[in-house]
Amino acid sequence: MALEITDANFEETVLKSDKPVMVDFWAAWCGPCRMVGPIIDDISKDYDGKAVVGKLDVDANQEFAAKYGVRNIPTVLIFQNGEVVGRQVGVAPKTTYAEALDALL
Repeated sequence: MALEITDANFEETVLKSDKPVMVDFWAAWCGPCRMVGPIIDDISKDYDGKAVVGKLDVDANQEFAAKYGVRNIPTVLIFQNGEVVGRQVGVAPKTTYAEALDALL
């Protein structure tokens, strides 16, 4: 299961991580987000110990969604060393997300 990322733990969990981090920006009311959710959970299991994979509910946590210009959801951002190095907007196949992490490992 993917980590729950919030505005409160974002800096520690995402920006200070020594591993690549994948963050799914989503909301409960968003249909496409419900399609991406299980894919992100699978990626979380596949990359356990190699990367940090989490979800951020944009309704409850607006600070970092705004900071990173997330206007459409689902948006998945990939971070390395505190910087955004990848962005996927909308639904994509699992391989798209896996390849983004593989490129950093």
